[in-house]
Amino acid sequence: MTKSTGITWAAASARRLERQFLARRARTGTSVADVAAAMLGVHAQVLSAAELSVGLRADGVTRTDVRDALWPTAPLAPPAPALVKTHGPRGTVHLLPARDLPMWCAALPAIPAGPAAFPTDVRLTGEQAGQVVAAIADALDGTFLTVDELGEEVVARTGPWAGDLVMPAFQTMWPRWRQVLHRAGQCGALSFGPNRGRRVTYTRPPRFTPLPPEEASRLLVRRYLYAYGPATPQHFARWLAAPPGWAKARYAELAAAGEIEEVRFEGAPAWVAAGDTAFPDAPERDELLRGVRLLPYFDAYVVAAQPRELLFPGAAYRRALAGGQAGNFPVLLVDGVAAGVWHQRRRGRRTTVTVEPLARLTARQERELADCVERVGAVLEAAAELVIGEVTVGAHA
Repeated sequence: MTKSTGITWAAASARRLERQFLARRARTGTSVADVAAAMLGVHAQVLSAAELSVGLRADGVTRTDVRDALWPTAPLAPPAPALVKTHGPRGTVHLLPARDLPMWCAALPAIPAGPAAFPTDVRLTGEQAGQVVAAIADALDGTFLTVDELGEEVVARTGPWAGDLVMPAFQTMWPRWRQVLHRAGQCGALSFGPNRGRRVTYTRPPRFTPLPPEEASRLLVRRYLYAYGPATPQHFARWLAAPPGWAKARYAELAAAGEIEEVRFEGAPAWVAAGDTAFPDAPERDELLRGVRLLPYFDAYVVAAQPRELLFPGAAYRRALAGGQAGNFPVLLVDGVAAGVWHQRRRGRRTTVTVEPLARLTARQERELADCVERVGAVLEAAAELVIGEVTVGAHA
């Protein structure tokens, strides 16, 4: 490692890949919670993609291991879950380590809300929102409920106003209380349980004491910079879908306290955690970057690593992003940058992985790609077949 305040994209990428278990997979025995913590949460709107995000980073981990960490079973009293599926950064569904809930569930509610999404006659008041969140926590304590069952319990604990069908959604109307479903998740009142057939269930996560909001926000900045730095306040705000002014204020507080420091990243100001200025030198950097990797939908690395135009150079910016948004396509990384897209289609115990490179792969890279596809199959507990060709599936919403 070399210590420098003038940091290149290649050096930053190499360190990020190493800290994300993408340069070298976590050794057998590393817990899935440790992997999720290193990623700062695993996007889980598509659970199979979350299982791949974790499994591709850790030797021997399969989708069953991820599900066992979420919903452990035992003959008598199951142990507490190591992972919790709930609403995380950007209000989207994530897998978060249960041990990190004191940070997440204090930092996320402290982010200022954007403009109201609903007209006044539809919105919950601040008092009503608090009542609904408390009712959700009470109703889910020690049980698993579908959204309809949860709605009945919320209305019983609050009042008929909570059940008014006033929210337009998917050619139907949802009850008023569902406006704060994501807020309940971010506050620690709600998490996802295992599906009941095709129906989603919810439960209450393990009890915990949240950190003070200011302490949690500052810890989250430092954790983000460790995983994805160097980064600017704008990068941090984009990752969280937070107001840029709020993010800038958090950076200023930490800089004044000596907890983060400014560096030059590709010739422009950016920040790292205080003292965290050691980056790989040329031989180690190249070794960490080298290789072929497959990352699934909304993988944390492609969503959080900035600047995006350097991670998605040239044709990759047009092919592997959706209107500049990362994660809507599974991504082929070659030597640390996006170099194609891919898609997997499962049929029973078999899955076909179609990979569309944007440039011709060398023989060595094709062998590495075949190994990656075999690993995809192992994580998903299926026999995987590689097809190199055009991906005809559009971007995920």
